[in-house]
Amino acid sequence: MEYKTYVIKHLPLQAGGSLPNATLAYKTYGKLNDNGDNVVVLPTFFTGNHIRNEGFLGAGRALDPDRYFIVSINLFGNGFSSSPSNTPAPYRGSGFPSVTLFDNVLAQHTLLTELFGVEEIALVAGWSMAGCQSFQWGAQYPDMVKNILPFCGSAKTSIHNFVFLEGVKAALQADEKFNHGDYTSPPEKGLKAFARVYAGWAYSQTFFREELFRQLGFDSAEAMLVDWETDHLEWDANNLLCKLKSWQMADISANELYRNDFKRALGAIQAKTIVIPCDNDLYFTPEDNEIEVRHIPNADLRVYHSPWGHCVASPGNDPEFARFLDTAIHDLLA
Repeated sequence: MEYKTYVIKHLPLQAGGSLPNATLAYKTYGKLNDNGDNVVVLPTFFTGNHIRNEGFLGAGRALDPDRYFIVSINLFGNGFSSSPSNTPAPYRGSGFPSVTLFDNVLAQHTLLTELFGVEEIALVAGWSMAGCQSFQWGAQYPDMVKNILPFCGSAKTSIHNFVFLEGVKAALQADEKFNHGDYTSPPEKGLKAFARVYAGWAYSQTFFREELFRQLGFDSAEAMLVDWETDHLEWDANNLLCKLKSWQMADISANELYRNDFKRALGAIQAKTIVIPCDNDLYFTPEDNEIEVRHIPNADLRVYHSPWGHCVASPGNDPEFARFLDTAIHDLLA
């Protein structure tokens, strides 16, 4: 996979201390224009990377590299940027520090400003955890970000969302091979259990009732679960849990800027905002987004109706969603 890296010698962390030689893996598409006002930032989602983000852009799409300078930046913990699996001791494996979305966005801001000289961002957008980072960008750097478009994400992880993540985490950690993160070989039983539990949350009840998994090429729900197991066996367990913790701690007000005043943090977002939830998303719910949009000064809630649930936004699943998303992006950037 073709990408570049940017190293921050000492990245200060909210949890205290710093992450030495914090490395961001990124890929750019298009060129920065003379005015420097065509920058689009695409953070990555939970099991995503810069390559999977390519499903949201392309020639003729709303995010066209011929018009925009698109910077796709990998989340800490995803195996490309600094992660438990690729960081030298004493930060390797279970020694990797807690990293928040505030820390991620601070690092992304450093990359954009110091490497590319970016002063203005036309749009920050993304799915799931990338949507959470879009909210984070809007609150953390309100004077810099002109538009945000979080889809199937939230500005603060709800208690119910937190509990859902506790379930998949417990399934993984129950494997005795996990050994508190100090495993010598992959905890395969735990990774498979993580995948099976997660699959039931990723899609809606209607998705399974109508057997829409057949549209993905599976002849049964069991076949789909086996595929999820295979996919998750490719992941490092500590990497998954690193990002999961970042997700659980997500809260745009949990910092010195807003001191846990969530409404104040939402109200500070100056960016023109469109938030897209799916009506059948089981953990990033439209009801949570409704509350958030109510307190963002220039925000619009556009609910997408689909039985695909959270995974409606996964590139390739629903072509109609891609058109819905592109329309919203056009509306923001017009």
